[in-house]
Amino acid sequence: MKNEGETTEQPDNTAFTQQRLPAWQPILSAGIVIPGFLLIGLAFIGIGVGLFLTSQTITVLEMDYTGVEKDKPCFGCTIPNIQNCTCEVQFSLSTLFKGPVFFYYGLSNYFQNFRKYGVSKDYYQLTGDTQYFTNPQDSCSPFAYDSKKNPIVPCGAIANSMFNDTFELYQLINGTKKQVPLDGKGISWWTDYNIKYRNPSPVNGSFANAFSGTRNPINWPKPVYELDLTDQNNNGFLNQDFLVWMRRAALPDFRKLYRRITQGDYAEGLPAGNYSLTVHYNYPVLTFDGRKKVVFSNVSWMGGKNDFLGIAYLVVGSLCVVMSVVMLIVYAKFKFSDDDDV
Repeated sequence: MKNEGETTEQPDNTAFTQQRLPAWQPILSAGIVIPGFLLIGLAFIGIGVGLFLTSQTITVLEMDYTGVEKDKPCFGCTIPNIQNCTCEVQFSLSTLFKGPVFFYYGLSNYFQNFRKYGVSKDYYQLTGDTQYFTNPQDSCSPFAYDSKKNPIVPCGAIANSMFNDTFELYQLINGTKKQVPLDGKGISWWTDYNIKYRNPSPVNGSFANAFSGTRNPINWPKPVYELDLTDQNNNGFLNQDFLVWMRRAALPDFRKLYRRITQGDYAEGLPAGNYSLTVHYNYPVLTFDGRKKVVFSNVSWMGGKNDFLGIAYLVVGSLCVVMSVVMLIVYAKFKFSDDDDV
């Protein structure tokens, strides 16, 4: 009998606290498991076939322009200390390269996933907080200040190593060059452009004044507020190429979107014919045994070309079907009555 004023730890007398709620537990019998494996396997095989066949319809053209081999057009640009080097890579298309065409640059043996490299940036700078322009965070070291102790904006190893090769594409028609328009708008992630990064507010009506007292990264030929002199909305931390580069790759061999080909006479794609790609060769990769390439690709409802996804579905689906057959054989040979007691 409980005395007055005493407390008890006994839970309330409810179905939930007294564990009287109704429950259901499936009984996995051979009649359920074997057909289940078979149906799942067939579904996976169907999805895999669809993904694989769709991937085969995607056209991809890759061209290495590192210039390591002496017979390659960009070999002359690999000479140390050469400045403002330009080379031309020519190629031909036998059929229409259906659009929209996506133009990527690719790098190999480049570890953007290295931890110290990945943290080498100042998030406060990249959100437009001018307080950190003159006082970069220690995470940017050794790319926080230049040799004269001037603060660097944007600081850090990621920004300092930004890819800076540029390209121009021409179609060769009867010995003349017709430039193919390249669209660089909206190539970055929507969240990066609209949420993650912000430019500082102009000072005295000038965007450049917001960066007063700072200098551009050591490997940059121009400051961040002059990345695009033709479009003021594509400058600063909201520059599309800068945003694409700051989105780090997970693997050492990767490609990043450079431009789209969707305008003018090339809205339907690249017609069959001869083309010339002018490369303004600026980005060094030979010091770490890297390679550079350009990639032209179109897409489907499943995205870019990806044979692995379809093959993975086919393999898993086939294994499920095989396992269902194996279990059926084992069950047929060794089945026991449900009433048997062991």
